[in-house]
Amino acid sequence: MRKMISILGDSSIEKGGNKYNFAFQLGKALVDNGYRVASGGMKGVMEAVFEGAKSSKFYREGDTVAIVPSFDRGSANEYADIVIATGLDIYRNVIVANSDAVVAIGGGSGTLAELSTAWTLKRLMLAYADGEGWSSRVADTRLDHRVRYENIPEDRVYGVHTADEAIAILEKYIDSYRDTFAGIRPGL
Repeated sequence: MRKMISILGDSSIEKGGNKYNFAFQLGKALVDNGYRVASGGMKGVMEAVFEGAKSSKFYREGDTVAIVPSFDRGSANEYADIVIATGLDIYRNVIVANSDAVVAIGGGSGTLAELSTAWTLKRLMLAYADGEGWSSRVADTRLDHRVRYENIPEDRVYGVHTADEAIAILEKYIDSYRDTFAGIRPGL
């Protein structure tokens, strides 16, 4: 089964800007390297990454998965192949964060909520380290004091500057981040 990478970030970005270009190149690189791409399925970073995914010569129908907050399947961007209309509004963030790994690009409070959820779910996490938004603020940090993986002493939100760096980190670590969230327990 192909692994799915969720992309989190700004719902509004400048086409041709740094975040757009990074998202586009990341989407293309993810599909080039055999991954599927998931997101909240709306505009901004989510649209740019799906557009990039579809530009890959290895693109196949079903490579872009939109997990939209409303019941309206038509609210997804035009590059979405599979649209999951959750009707869960912001609570759908847990579903978005529950991929094999997540990559944040910029982002506001919604992205921060998704990042916190992904951390708790023990997901491999990457963050675009350039520009404004939560991704650059959490790049190369740990979101809290808890040890998520004893066997990964460098566990953190891995900061990246290029799509190639993101792919290299995914290839190095994705199989190490296998644990799943076992529920809230005392002392954790």
